[in-house]
Amino acid sequence: MMQESARDPEMFAGLDELVETITAASRSQHEQLCAFRQALAEHLVIPCDAFVIGEPVSLIAFGYDGNLRRGLTARCRRADGAEYEVAAADVIISPRIFGGRYLAAYRRWLGLEPNSPDTSCRPLRQRKAAATDIDLDSPIELLVLSVKDVAARCRLLGSDRAITLRATQLWKAVPGEIVRVRPRKHWRYAGHPYLSGEIESTRLDVSALGLVPLRLEDRGIWDPLDEYEPIDDWARPIIARGPRREFEMEQVLPGADPDDPDSDPITESNDLKDAGDARAAYKILMELCEADIRCLDAHAHLGNFVFDQPAEAIRHYEAGVRIGEQSLSQGFEGLLPWGHIDNRPFLRCMHGYGLCCWRLGRFEEAERVFDRMLWLNPSDNQGVRGLISPVQQRLNWKDD
Repeated sequence: MMQESARDPEMFAGLDELVETITAASRSQHEQLCAFRQALAEHLVIPCDAFVIGEPVSLIAFGYDGNLRRGLTARCRRADGAEYEVAAADVIISPRIFGGRYLAAYRRWLGLEPNSPDTSCRPLRQRKAAATDIDLDSPIELLVLSVKDVAARCRLLGSDRAITLRATQLWKAVPGEIVRVRPRKHWRYAGHPYLSGEIESTRLDVSALGLVPLRLEDRGIWDPLDEYEPIDDWARPIIARGPRREFEMEQVLPGADPDDPDSDPITESNDLKDAGDARAAYKILMELCEADIRCLDAHAHLGNFVFDQPAEAIRHYEAGVRIGEQSLSQGFEGLLPWGHIDNRPFLRCMHGYGLCCWRLGRFEEAERVFDRMLWLNPSDNQGVRGLISPVQQRLNWKDD
């Protein structure tokens, strides 16, 4: 199925303009509803996966019978094959599905928020892969969500359908990566789909995942003249660039209660690790990735778990870096200061990634990462300015 561009930092940006475009030639409410129905028919490929009140359904048709109070309707099919009709405004479509922004524009026209599964107020039941989704005669690509001892929770690439993979060499799989699997067997147990096979290859391609970019909140203007005194050599080009806008990146932390500062799964994981229960700590981080692969702090701490194995740790850090970068436009020149607390997961991923590049002898890449971090966070709370010189001198990594 076609997808919206995952590189667009504002998945639903410009909805007001889209509404105006759809309704420009329509005068009455009836004509406007007809225009929305036509736009949905032309741009939304159906049937497609959707949710109604948290229940997974297949959206099979839109309708409009002239009832202005009811507006557009949507015909849906449940997993048991039963069909029913609801108001189109009650249907939630994944932003990954091409044309979903047109339904979001319809909700905006009604004065409602453009909902997506990521912003729905009710938890959604995960859609499970069906037998018809699996072709045992061809390789299958899966997005890895979490990895356990003998299995990995995955999603069929290009869809929201979940499946559990059982394969040898699961150490090859890292949350956020895409694995290419040569399938052997597909079955269901306790209602959940399983797939066994051999992992042929892995790759990191965040643009293929169709993720909703993390939001960037504008936090005003940063002036370097208020920051530096005295002036260090490394800071001169940053000062010369002049004032820039600073932003705060959305932090995704599934399970956290915003009204309870002690409700922090990352802190809980760290406490368990410090208490010697590494297995339980690791499990929490994997569950965070499974709940939302955009949880950058989970990627950072998974990298910390295996920091002594840089070739493995760098894959966790890089997954977090690449997911975070989806929110930054090409040529982004703003700041992501450490002082805005929600920027810290992304900066932690960058720091770990840069250190692993250094440890693996990838000096030029490490230098670029550390320099980039100084431009994003000139206050340098992580102390990377002290790392650039030994990297430039091509000195080997030492623990001290």
